[in-house]
Amino acid sequence: VQLQASGGGLVQAGGSLRLSCAASGLTVSRYSMGWFRQAPGKEREFVTAFFRSGSNTYYDDSVKGRFTISRDNAKNTVYLQMNSLKPEDTAVYYCAASAGLILSSLRHQNAHPYWGQGTQVTVSS
Repeated sequence: VQLQASGGGLVQAGGSLRLSCAASGLTVSRYSMGWFRQAPGKEREFVTAFFRSGSNTYYDDSVKGRFTISRDNAKNTVYLQMNSLKPEDTAVYYCAASAGLILSSLRHQNAHPYWGQGTQVTVSS
């Protein structure tokens, strides 16, 4: 299994970025697929995820209304559209995948066995 994250960069506050996570070795439509982030000196934290193969999505309160997760089954890719970016969104963003997850574990990084390499997002004020 490989998850290839891309799309990070430097953007001014209020700007937008779209991250991509291209998967191989698994089918994104059948897995819980999510995004986590880790800021310098902080623990990795949950951002958003699809739960299993359904359309239900979950977001951390800090990104609700600004970030949107989506998936393109034909491209076997998951996206994270980030709007109205804030300096506190600065972090390395990781995509993650899991099969057979229970909902209560969705936000826990240890419940996801598959990880991408991370992509840096820097938001300047």
